[in-house]
Amino acid sequence: MRSRGVLALIVFALVCLTSGRADEALDQLIKRANAAPEHQKAALYTDIAERQLQAADGLYNSGQTEAAKAAVANVVTYSEKAAQASAHSASRLKQTEIALRKMAAKLRDIQRSLSYDDQKPVEEAANRLEKLRTDLLARMFNKGEK
Repeated sequence: MRSRGVLALIVFALVCLTSGRADEALDQLIKRANAAPEHQKAALYTDIAERQLQAADGLYNSGQTEAAKAAVANVVTYSEKAAQASAHSASRLKQTEIALRKMAAKLRDIQRSLSYDDQKPVEEAANRLEKLRTDLLARMFNKGEK
């Protein structure tokens, strides 16, 4: 019985240390993305947006709606930066479009699990990601100038 308590304490300590490192790694990733060459920014900003989406999902599940709304806003911000960097450098268009589609679908899943009052910001974020995705598709398949 005592060994289970010690094991639970060790697992809890590891989870706390890992979550602190994840936040620290996210801050470092943001700094690296801002300083990266244009052709690398799309991948880095996409990774940041995906991490923010995971955080938002966890925050909504734990009932922290205000923090989750901020994370959803960050998803939109970094998705916009990823789409813009991808369009400017003409690299990773397809990968960015796919990531935006998956994130929009995940936002719609999250939206369905929320109360009516909490759905609006998530719906707006999903719509914004769909718009970004559509713009990237138009750029990819535009027969004229790029």
